Amino acid sequence: MFDNTHFPRAKKFWHKGKLHDWSQPSIHVMSHALHYGTSVFEGIRVYNTPKGPAVFRLPEHIERLFHSASTLFMEVPYSKEEIIEAIKLVIKENKLESAYIRPLLFYSYGNLGLLPKYSPVELIIGAWEWGAYLGDDPKKGVYVYIVPWRRVHHSQLEMTAKLGGVYVQSAICGQLARSKGFDEAIFLNLEGNIAEGPGENIFIVKDGVVKTNDKTESVLEGITRESLLEIAVGLGYETSIGAITREDLFKADEAFFSGTAVEVPPIVRVIDGSIPREGKREYTIGSGKVGEITTKLATAYKDSVSGKVKQYEKWLTSVYD
Repeated sequence: MFDNTHFPRAKKFWHKGKLHDWSQPSIHVMSHALHYGTSVFEGIRVYNTPKGPAVFRLPEHIERLFHSASTLFMEVPYSKEEIIEAIKLVIKENKLESAYIRPLLFYSYGNLGLLPKYSPVELIIGAWEWGAYLGDDPKKGVYVYIVPWRRVHHSQLEMTAKLGGVYVQSAICGQLARSKGFDEAIFLNLEGNIAEGPGENIFIVKDGVVKTNDKTESVLEGITRESLLEIAVGLGYETSIGAITREDLFKADEAFFSGTAVEVPPIVRVIDGSIPREGKREYTIGSGKVGEITTKLATAYKDSVSGKVKQYEKWLTSVYD
């Protein structure tokens, strides 16, 4: 039996074509993914809008789920349309209006050799109420730590996929940052440039230009990231995509994370611990307060996902058609 203390309002989850009570286990302890991280997943949000609950960029998330599955040589046992309908069903059954959604494809019970030759692919979908991962206060910036370990490089693994096993690095470094009193971690890539957070993309603002990096910098090009670039252009800001050095971050006028779970939290202070032999150095981003452009982008993003901006209604999939 499992309670839902940390999964508010979660009553049902979807597995193998059926709804199950949240408290009832249904996966074998010898499932392949549990031992080797052979899973792929998405983080998706549904928001309350004037037209009822709507899922933000649902087709794009499911498209990426299938891309991720292909990197693990998974044969997905459902169509994209079936998964979309299953997600809507989970939201309805849990009577959720604003929530986080987690679909996960994984190699299940069959064998425990490294190659999952006899382990079928299964899908689970859960949803629950979950506020922004790093806090809901847009006026409170986050304090981050550049960790000494480098992000998995795009020459080593397909970093455009959300692979469960890769996130062990995120879990370790996220815990490291918090053990030292920080809100979140930042990775450098093997080239020594800024890569991303454990589960977030990074933007900087300098002289009014909104800049982020791309997959050549060993990052997952997030759907929230893509949306913010479009929103920034819509607000009249110049945007740029390219490498971000440590100095670029330290000298930025503003900086912020982006991602489905975190949304758009500002970064106000950074400790660089990336080169242990050089010790740690602290940097204040801009004035040390949440910047004007970051605030405008965060507000515009919130309005867009909440169905308040007509031009971005194209991103919303109504739960109750």
